[in-house]
Amino acid sequence: MAHAQESGCCDHGHDHKHEHESDRAHDCGGGHSHEGGHGHGHAHSLRSMQRHRLLLCVIITGAVMIVEAIGGVLSGSLALLSDSGHMLTDFFSLVLAFSAIALASRPATDTRSFGFYRAEILAAFVNGLLLVGATLYILYEAVVRLVRPTEVHHTGMLIVALVGLAANLAGAMLLMGAGHGNLNVRGAFLHMVGDTLSSVGVVAGALIIRFTGWERIDPILSAAIALMIGFSAWRLLRDSANVLLESRPKHLRATDIPAAICAAHAEVREVHDLHVWEITSSMYAMTVHIALDPGTTMAQTEELRVRLERFVSEKYRIGHAIFQFETVGAAEGHHAGPATFDERGADDGHGHHH
Repeated sequence: MAHAQESGCCDHGHDHKHEHESDRAHDCGGGHSHEGGHGHGHAHSLRSMQRHRLLLCVIITGAVMIVEAIGGVLSGSLALLSDSGHMLTDFFSLVLAFSAIALASRPATDTRSFGFYRAEILAAFVNGLLLVGATLYILYEAVVRLVRPTEVHHTGMLIVALVGLAANLAGAMLLMGAGHGNLNVRGAFLHMVGDTLSSVGVVAGALIIRFTGWERIDPILSAAIALMIGFSAWRLLRDSANVLLESRPKHLRATDIPAAICAAHAEVREVHDLHVWEITSSMYAMTVHIALDPGTTMAQTEELRVRLERFVSEKYRIGHAIFQFETVGAAEGHHAGPATFDERGADDGHGHHH
């Protein structure tokens, strides 16, 4: 965001390069060093747990994929073959998710001042696209089998489906709760849930074929499962695209923040030019202009900055906030709406058109 270069606190050596640097700034003003260290340790522990569980899911998914592919060919079951193709997609998606978690743990650099957190969102978006592709493939095959039913060997289908169900259920249980606040892990969990539902459908289909001989149940169940997977894929694509497009986080109403800041801080005369977005899952950033009385001293401004950072962190969960301070009346000529950019102003070092 362009405003990151305009912080009114730059003279204090507080460049906001990374959320952990923001935590250290709180040490000087509010004594929050313990909270910052505790939060960092908790995040590191959470990501380590997510990596280990994702690795186990990769192994489980790969094994089930091979078993179902062989079983599908031998039994002639569309549900098994479709689920094997779905598992292949999930296998690569889980590998991608695991790699993204590892990449996101890398430290920030000069060129990537926020680190590699966006890798998780990119992985979630790609996972969503792969889920859509798997959905379309299963639906196509289901229609073909409905028009031209083929013989299914229900005994082999049932045995393989039960093995797949047990393995997929174990994988889903591993990731249950591990994806809280993380779109990437949430996407991996949705993959495992989709696999589990697919296995349930295959088991049910095998039993129906065994006792009734109605073989069209195989593609019908496959199509129903595909639609459920498609719905989950749409939600994942929507949420990850919102983050990539730097949309306002769903839990925030940007119009409420200026009023709340003014109400809680008597020295603030005006709040404008506010932008709030999501860096990665549950990591929020904000830039805003704060108008103060002309007589406000540097010491008073710095003390206010510390209080404002604590305020938006506690009330809105915004861990990376940049405040540009100015005097009352300086806002004249500033735009009141969304950010606009003018290539003609690029030489001024900001590229932000007021």
